[in-house]
Amino acid sequence: MTKHITIPKNFMTIFIVTFFMSNALAKTLLPPNDIADRFHNDSETIKIASSDFGHIVQEIPAAVFYPNSVDDIASLVKYAYNNSVPINVAARGQAHSTWGQSLARDGVVVNMTSLGNRLNGSGIIVSSDSSLGSYADVGGEQLWIDVLNTTLQYGLSPVSWVDYLYLTVGGTLSNAGISGQSFRFGPQISNVYELDVITGKGEFVTCSPKENSELYYAVLGGLGQFGIITRARIALEPAPKRVKWLRLFYSDFSAFTKDQENLISKNERRDNKALNYLEGMLLLNQGPQDLSFYPVSAYARINSLVTQYGIIYCLEAAKYYYDDRESRVEKELLDLLKGNLGFLPDFMFEKDVTYMEFLNRVRSSELFLRSKGQWEVPHPWLNLFVPESRILDFNSGVLKNIILKQKIPAGIVLIYPMNRNK
Repeated sequence: MTKHITIPKNFMTIFIVTFFMSNALAKTLLPPNDIADRFHNDSETIKIASSDFGHIVQEIPAAVFYPNSVDDIASLVKYAYNNSVPINVAARGQAHSTWGQSLARDGVVVNMTSLGNRLNGSGIIVSSDSSLGSYADVGGEQLWIDVLNTTLQYGLSPVSWVDYLYLTVGGTLSNAGISGQSFRFGPQISNVYELDVITGKGEFVTCSPKENSELYYAVLGGLGQFGIITRARIALEPAPKRVKWLRLFYSDFSAFTKDQENLISKNERRDNKALNYLEGMLLLNQGPQDLSFYPVSAYARINSLVTQYGIIYCLEAAKYYYDDRESRVEKELLDLLKGNLGFLPDFMFEKDVTYMEFLNRVRSSELFLRSKGQWEVPHPWLNLFVPESRILDFNSGVLKNIILKQKIPAGIVLIYPMNRNK
């Protein structure tokens, strides 16, 4: 019922090697002339590439590689693969790994963002055909926020998202790409028609469910072990205009999870009356909360409630609408939410926002954490799928007996249901 997958140590590396070369040895190995000037090892570049979002470990590379093209990456990987001394190589987008998985000790870090604008001048091409409908060809180095901005110009949008949009396409597709839409559409990796990949041998391969399918299914969610994604063909659908965004508070975890499961059981992919998004989060009595979602008049009530219970469970839901008929969306929401929902009376909060404001909602939380000095700090992070049969045990054993009773400092805790068949 919770989020993602436990991430292994070697996430986002291109291939497994058994030895690391030293910095001194790396400098003696001469790369091919056509890419020699792409390597940088000045102190500032090395410092940036020695840490990731987790800020838990530091692994110093011998050099950082700035490719101008996909061919440059292929040349690098082919050189590393054929070299008599194994070379550790890692692709780095926004480096949102948490335990050094996007680092390369004594090896080479590939700065994917240096590919820049290379597809039709923007890195993102929106197209359509009779078999696939609308889709976008997107460079693996592109940020999801830029994908959204581009597709919205055509009235279109990807159907499945991650919570934080300032991540690269190649990075999230190498993991899974899970958010509150996944119960309905599956993760991002379930909404990709085709990939271009640089394999661990330095080969450029196009793959899809029908062409080189073994590589296709290995790379999507493959944690970087089977190649570097340089292009992805992403499914698009018509973009909504606005979003009804709700948060409901619970003091009882059993009622919280029951309501989440009941709400996703009402959803079918093509049912436009269903919820479009469903997540859950914890409000903890352990420090500053980002209350920007709520009206200022509710701040005191919310803080008092969290203080009273220690943990409050927040069900977060959204309903999209594609026209100006707000009254119709309100009625559909009421139909979905009516019945025996167990949220606390007087603790239902609603906002009406643009589609962009909703999808980019974590940006405000990021700015809040930066203002508190809590962004560039260590970020230990664990992602788990917990079976429905054990989720109540997880609440009592971990959330209450560890985090609450032992007063373990905790940042964001997300808990939400998913359909196994997605």
